[in-house]
Amino acid sequence: MENKRKILIVDDELLVREILKDSLKIRYDVIEGSNGEDAIAQVAIHKPDLIIMDVEMPGSNGIDICRGLKGRMETRSIPVILLTSCSKKEDIILGLEAGADDYITKPMYPPEVLARVDAHLRSKGYYAELEHRDLLLLLELSEAVTALRNPMKILRLIVEKMSDAVDISRCSIVSVSGSGDLIVKASSDLKDDVEICLDQIKYPEISRAIETRKPVVVNDIKNDPLMKSVQEYLKGIEFNSIIVVPIVKKESVIGTFFLRTASSLKNGITERIYKLCQLVANIAANALENATLFESMKTAQEYLEEMSIRDGLTRLYNHRHFYNRLDEEFSRAIRYNTPLSLIFFDIDDFKRVNDTCGHTQGDEVLRQIGRIIKNVVRESDIGARYGGDEFALLLPNTTADGALDMANRLQSIIREHSFEDLKVEKVTTSTGVATYAGGNVQSFDQLVALADGAMYRSKSLGKDLVSRAGEHSESPT
Repeated sequence: MENKRKILIVDDELLVREILKDSLKIRYDVIEGSNGEDAIAQVAIHKPDLIIMDVEMPGSNGIDICRGLKGRMETRSIPVILLTSCSKKEDIILGLEAGADDYITKPMYPPEVLARVDAHLRSKGYYAELEHRDLLLLLELSEAVTALRNPMKILRLIVEKMSDAVDISRCSIVSVSGSGDLIVKASSDLKDDVEICLDQIKYPEISRAIETRKPVVVNDIKNDPLMKSVQEYLKGIEFNSIIVVPIVKKESVIGTFFLRTASSLKNGITERIYKLCQLVANIAANALENATLFESMKTAQEYLEEMSIRDGLTRLYNHRHFYNRLDEEFSRAIRYNTPLSLIFFDIDDFKRVNDTCGHTQGDEVLRQIGRIIKNVVRESDIGARYGGDEFALLLPNTTADGALDMANRLQSIIREHSFEDLKVEKVTTSTGVATYAGGNVQSFDQLVALADGAMYRSKSLGKDLVSRAGEHSESPT
């Protein structure tokens, strides 16, 4: 009798160890440990075939233990599956970076745990019926989906590769929405970014796979009892075999790997195709979960980074980021000998607006001016709230005349803008413009000083003016 393979479970919670042990003990010998030190000791004694280990444990955490195991020649080949909470996505990423082969989030779903362990410990005999090109396909998919972070690209890659590897008329991946709708997310016969919704009544084989969470094979669609209710829809169809493999995560089906073999395949769904589809579905499931995780983390990180450089009220860039961009653009202007203009303006008598209408309405004025700036400036321009009621616009590759035109236009739009519920007739601004051209300014600080000085000149000359460094011009009234 063949000896059972050994699984080491390391978790400081007895209940978790018991749940895992009950899921695995029929097929595997289970060894237990409660902390990182136990993990190291048990690995040395029992040399397990796979390790399931919690990230958060007393003493050394699971990530550090995993990194140590993967760093040693004698233990680096042992698959490590980390256990972590759904809310601790950072731990998942750190664990994967430390060399973990997989992860399972708590609360655990025992059938998923068993499927993950089986996948990592499949014997060589399992692959005996696969062809050399099938193994190359699995290797290629595993490497590709690890590198990709876009779930849709992963899906399209899978259906394309499967269509090339197996003589089929269609390979599709179908998602199941929260309301139960079937949506084809990727198919070998659809263009990229095209999705279609399926009528579930017409696809009893998919319904059966969703219901049972098990693969469904139909080798004779014209005579199989499962397909009896949809015979009218099958007239003229040039295939006779279907395999549906559900992509399962936790207790729900998140997608369906859907293959239809061409009628020329006399043997229908062979053992080779059956196993290949299951293996690819496993790759798809893990890849989709990982990709979604990385994508959400990236999105969250990008959002936080974006928020850190934005003013919370106007959504323009803040003072700090403005100076970072000014430094970059000034260096670029010197390097390529291109003009760079800067506009400063503040709101005339803004204290009166706050005193008359209240600070809430004052904030709304600032917010609406921020929107005006966004609507007026070019994509290459940099608008910022410099501080208080003062704003700055950095205009790369813009001459003095161009900047003056922009300043006059912006001032006119603000003057004519209707600020709702304000107890003042209009809002005006005092503006200053300065331009770097041909080495006339030695530093970006000097450019700021020139624009700032021009702005205060406009204010001292009566407000509601645009002044250019060295001269001034009155805006049309």
